[in-house]
Amino acid sequence: MADEVDIPAVADGGDSEIRSPLDRAVAGISKALAWAIFLAFGVTVFEVISRYVFDRPTFWAHETTTFLIAAIFLVGGPIALARDKHIRVRMIYDAVSPKGRRILDIINSLIAMVFFAGLAYAGWIMSWKATHTPSGEFRLEGTGTSWNPPTPALLKMLVLVCVVLMFVQTLLHLIEAIRRDVSAPAKPAGEK
Repeated sequence: MADEVDIPAVADGGDSEIRSPLDRAVAGISKALAWAIFLAFGVTVFEVISRYVFDRPTFWAHETTTFLIAAIFLVGGPIALARDKHIRVRMIYDAVSPKGRRILDIINSLIAMVFFAGLAYAGWIMSWKATHTPSGEFRLEGTGTSWNPPTPALLKMLVLVCVVLMFVQTLLHLIEAIRRDVSAPAKPAGEK
């Protein structure tokens, strides 16, 4: 049929570009992680019913929901990078030749890698302090509440993992940009 529509491409905006096997893996995992939103919603509904219907508030629901939403926010960086959905100034990018785009991609990747390397260093220090005492003994930083889950330590480790993942993704994008053949005619924006 001539009128068939690629529903995944339409649902994804039609212009998502998966550039490496790592990007494909991150994009695939993101579909499973998306369910954490529903888990956070379920925990919130449970808390509201427990508190206002049964007058039995929980001591864990708020911290669980906060952890889930923060974790989802953190993995959004690698997911956006994997799907090529990060913020880009298209006005300049679309106005240059394929060779110019390649140069812009290389410069952008190099700058991003320096940024991610700095964030990874800070993330390492933050993670170490959240998982070790000053004397070097292993312990996970807690919230300090009556429940005291180790969610601060887990989130700080997740920051490190996400930043290192984005560094590796960007390195692969840099390699792809360096190897890209710019002699072929450019595809119009939005065409695959």
